[in-house]
Amino acid sequence: MSVKKLNINCETFYYITFTCFKWLNLFEITSMHDHIYRWYEILNKFDVYNCGYVIMPNHLHLIAYTANSEKAINNIIGTGKRFMAYEIIDRLEMLGRKDLLKLMSDSVNPSERQRNKKHEVFEDSMDCKELITEKFIRQKLNYIHKNPVSGKWKLVEHYLDYKFSSARFYDLGESANCRLFHYEDILSAVSPQRYTW
Repeated sequence: MSVKKLNINCETFYYITFTCFKWLNLFEITSMHDHIYRWYEILNKFDVYNCGYVIMPNHLHLIAYTANSEKAINNIIGTGKRFMAYEIIDRLEMLGRKDLLKLMSDSVNPSERQRNKKHEVFEDSMDCKELITEKFIRQKLNYIHKNPVSGKWKLVEHYLDYKFSSARFYDLGESANCRLFHYEDILSAVSPQRYTW
């Protein structure tokens, strides 16, 4: 489902998901993890803070806290997706993946092509839901951390073995591959009364 409504609330947590075009494993094929970690750092400059994540082969989940009162979270994420798209295309070109580049180019509809869009890199839909209770935050963290061992994935034996996730940060207190903000620290620093327990 495509996000039509702008999420303009600040000082709140969001659960965000977006997916590569046709569920292709573009993050894995292009080894995009390093670039995504850099993007997480850039989010901080927009007063958007990474509180939990998992990077799957073809999609990612993010729990973010935003204190940005000027830009809607949808717009901030949309800009990040555009920059990721350019990087994915560059990496596919370096890998010589003409098959994927052709598929992604042929899939651009004529009206978007007129606006100079050259490739479909992500699905149009993006999930962006406000998390209004601490219980909901915990539920989503549990969901994203277990994603690598859920359903068809089985990427590792145990979810704590998956390295592109914030699971070990939360469950074992280890540092992560990127800067993370524990949601409890944010709650204690801002307005915990906004959240029903």
